[in-house]
Amino acid sequence: MTLDHLTAMAVFARVVEEGSFSRAAQGLDLSKSAVSKQVARLEDRLGVRLLNRTTRRLSLTEAGTAFYEGCRLVVADAEAAEAAVNHLAAAPRGTLRVNAPMSFGLRHVAPRLAEFLERYPELSVDLQLSDRTVDLVEEGYDMTVRVGKLPDSSLVARRLSPQRQVLCAAPSYLARHGRPRHPTDLVDHQCLIYSYLSSGKEWRFKGTDGEVRVSVKGRLEANNGDALLAAARGGAGIALLPRFIAADDLRAAKLESLLDNWTHAEDGAVYAVFPATRNLSPKVRVFVDFLAKHFTDRPYWDEMAEP
Repeated sequence: MTLDHLTAMAVFARVVEEGSFSRAAQGLDLSKSAVSKQVARLEDRLGVRLLNRTTRRLSLTEAGTAFYEGCRLVVADAEAAEAAVNHLAAAPRGTLRVNAPMSFGLRHVAPRLAEFLERYPELSVDLQLSDRTVDLVEEGYDMTVRVGKLPDSSLVARRLSPQRQVLCAAPSYLARHGRPRHPTDLVDHQCLIYSYLSSGKEWRFKGTDGEVRVSVKGRLEANNGDALLAAARGGAGIALLPRFIAADDLRAAKLESLLDNWTHAEDGAVYAVFPATRNLSPKVRVFVDFLAKHFTDRPYWDEMAEP
């Protein structure tokens, strides 16, 4: 069924309801001849007469009566669909599907959802946590929170906070193996490796000597930062972790930061990412604004990391 055919059905239904080509044309903001042609084409397509026309009145044929009932339902469904969209577009309503990295989502997104849901009672949130990079459009997400450096894409990204890495280890590990004084010393240490690190097993540092790249090794590799945090806390080795994961342990002196005069090439930012669109839905807009209020250019986890 073509769009033209659906339009003709809507015009026919309006003619029946108004009982007149003229009144139907006026209500549809069309000429009387345009309305008449739409109905005539519809009759030609169906191969039956739908209306009996006299100089004084219109009446439905038997076929027209049956066809009108179908047209009426189609028009009603279309109007209901449009009303539903308008309802969702007018204010934050419906279900917001959000993806976030596992550790960041658990530590910093999930604890704020109660406040968000209380503020927007007509919204529901479907939060999915994963450290892999999801395809928003293909997997049906409204938005995602991403951490690190973003690749070029057609998606829209709003920067929320800086994201800094910290090299750290437990006092017990350092007591046994000593402290690295330079990034190249890491080749002699057990390093705890994050599987999804963009540079793989090569850790990159920047300092007064320029960039230094170190191929690290270790007996533990994991695809989640909190798993590496637990291992580092237990003395298993040296970890390169986001401050938003390590902050509590650094402040409590369960971990010690290392090589503080070096920065890390994996430093990046926290972003809210959503598909490019001219009309951003209210539910996405209010959630992005909500996150931006909590995750600022001076994120609280950096302050927490100071003992």
